Amino acid sequence: MTRIITARPLTRGSFAPFGEVIDFDTDSHYSINGGRCERYHALAKPEATGPNGHVLINLFRGTPYDFPLKLTMVERHPFGSQAFIPLSPRPFVVVACPNGPDGPGEPAAFLTAPGQGVNYPRGLWHGVLTPIGEAQDFVVVDRGGDGSNVEEFHFSHPYEIHLPQDFRP
Repeated sequence: MTRIITARPLTRGSFAPFGEVIDFDTDSHYSINGGRCERYHALAKPEATGPNGHVLINLFRGTPYDFPLKLTMVERHPFGSQAFIPLSPRPFVVVACPNGPDGPGEPAAFLTAPGQGVNYPRGLWHGVLTPIGEAQDFVVVDRGGDGSNVEEFHFSHPYEIHLPQDFRP
């Protein structure tokens, strides 16, 4: 039995139960460098705990997925947050699940606006990096250190993620 979820627009309000949206649509900005640069300040709060925990900045190149997408697995990171910031103005799909007593709750799917990124807090179940239509590059901020910082959960029945009917990549 496949359960269908249609991705909805990513907004600060709709994504708040799952983490932080990273984009320019914020009042938290001010001018620096003699007015030549606008700083969009404190958009996310990276976390790194556990043995020798520290924050890392990485580059990822993601291969696009076909839709509808069969969602069979989600992951979480017990020792640190994980942020995905696109380096191109292309949308991508974000999947996140509330934490349940025995694993992840029902997934929610979001379609980012061009240029939006997300920060998943430590311990939140989420889908993998999911570009649409073509390969996409990202800055990824996550945790380095000792110990395993990834747990996977495989659903007994897959979910099927659909893009909105009016979406054109």
